[in-house]
Amino acid sequence: MAQCARPEDEIFNQSPPFVDVNLFTSDVALSEAVKREGASWALADLEAFGASTGSAKAMELGRLANENPPRLKNFDPQGRRVDRVEFHPAYHEVMRISTAQGLHCSTFEHLLTGEAPRAGAQVARCAGSYMAAQMESGHCCPITMTHAVVASLRHAPGLAEKWLPKILVRDYDPSPQPGEAKRAVTFGMGMTERQGGTDVRANTTRAEPVDRAGTEKPYRITGHKWFLSAPMSDLFLVLAQAKGGLSCFLLPRLRSDGALNGLRLLRLKEKLGNRSNASSEVEFDEAIGFLVGEEGRGIATIIDMVTFTRLDCAVSSAGLMRQALARAIHHAGYRSVFQKQLIDQPLMAQVLSDMVLDAEAATALAFRLARAFDGGDDPSEAAYRRLMTPVTKYWVCKTAPALVGEAMECMGGNGYVEEGGFPLLYREVPVNAIWEGSGNVMCLDVLRVMEKEPEVVERVIGDLEAAAQGDARLSSALGRIKTLIGACQRDQGAARTLVEQLAVAEAGSLLVRQGPAAVSDAFLATRLEGGWRHTYGAGLSRADTRAILARAAPRL
Repeated sequence: MAQCARPEDEIFNQSPPFVDVNLFTSDVALSEAVKREGASWALADLEAFGASTGSAKAMELGRLANENPPRLKNFDPQGRRVDRVEFHPAYHEVMRISTAQGLHCSTFEHLLTGEAPRAGAQVARCAGSYMAAQMESGHCCPITMTHAVVASLRHAPGLAEKWLPKILVRDYDPSPQPGEAKRAVTFGMGMTERQGGTDVRANTTRAEPVDRAGTEKPYRITGHKWFLSAPMSDLFLVLAQAKGGLSCFLLPRLRSDGALNGLRLLRLKEKLGNRSNASSEVEFDEAIGFLVGEEGRGIATIIDMVTFTRLDCAVSSAGLMRQALARAIHHAGYRSVFQKQLIDQPLMAQVLSDMVLDAEAATALAFRLARAFDGGDDPSEAAYRRLMTPVTKYWVCKTAPALVGEAMECMGGNGYVEEGGFPLLYREVPVNAIWEGSGNVMCLDVLRVMEKEPEVVERVIGDLEAAAQGDARLSSALGRIKTLIGACQRDQGAARTLVEQLAVAEAGSLLVRQGPAAVSDAFLATRLEGGWRHTYGAGLSRADTRAILARAAPRL
């Protein structure tokens, strides 16, 4: 006898899963940014990568990698120290996807061929990183560090010659072999210690020459790091105190014979998010490291790496904002509430539209900054890079958690349960505001530029003045910025206000020049005029929410 269907078995008024979405072609702001900032040649490749990273398979890999976090194995069955971190196969698979795309190496591949760097290479790579973060954010840490280390290795040509061929290859090898035996290697970083944190000059880890001191010479390193990012990397850049002061060293995880190189992993950090990626506390017991740059120039050497990782923090945060927003709009387009589609309810339309403004601004800022990294020695681009890297990282990474939280609320209860995927997204988003320099560190960096490189500030402000011509709102904001620059010279406490105003004014100028009027007008009216509230959806009653949402809705 046929069993009758029960009323509770019928499922209706639920949005379909947000999977098998091309993360590139469905995102108008991203595709426009790639074209605008000089990487049109990469469109076909990025479209293919967007299909891969937005697939149901890729999203499932991301879920598995986070639900099965890495485990530390200190000893083998015979009691020998191995200090090895074991990962779920899904983690290795997302690493393979991103390395095959060249997200760790594509912008520097010309170094092996002797050719000139390709225009727009940073923009194209950042577009890939923006999508990879939406697939699975934790693995972006070693991908970013492996890419960024190339900038610091230029201070040690011999070490660069040895390791660049193993960095600049689109492959991934997680096998427990010494780096010399591998075709492909990954890099990590160890800067902070428990007593100092951001104040790395307070580091106590010491380095003593094995034979004689000097660039690329071996040193014995003894001490600890409070955070060693991606501890299964093949090599690390670490800071330690040498006779000449705080210095930078390249430290292999394993020695050439396969033995541990004096690294003892004490424990893995139990983090809020970023769970697929391991972070550890480590002790060094006469580990052998090789001096990169000069003794006493450790910060100046490693900051080249840090600058690139700060770009990626902004890019990946913008990607996470887009993923959260797209899911919220997708849900609202299917969900019916009070006899109307949720997206057609005036209050919801205003909330979603307000979130679009920040997501578009974040994307515009991040990819304008990426173009500056493509700019080489051009004085304007170099100035933009120097000042706007901390400004962009500050604003995008600070804005992302609030936007993702609001997007989760748009999903209602479905957004709050693990199986919907939003809690994973929500846990991921705060890390970029902390990693590679918190908000206050970014502000202090801007103050340092103002004090030591005033010509950089003058050049960027001059460009902003040119962009503000004919727009009273931007001109007024620029006046406030100039006043704040003077105030910051007297009072460090005004720095956050200055940095936020710089970010919002630059974002507004980009949107005016690049985006549709519905987006730029609403952004300027809410963010530059009259002071913006810290909640979404208030103050947009005059905005063209229909046009804003139509632009941002994911193209499925």
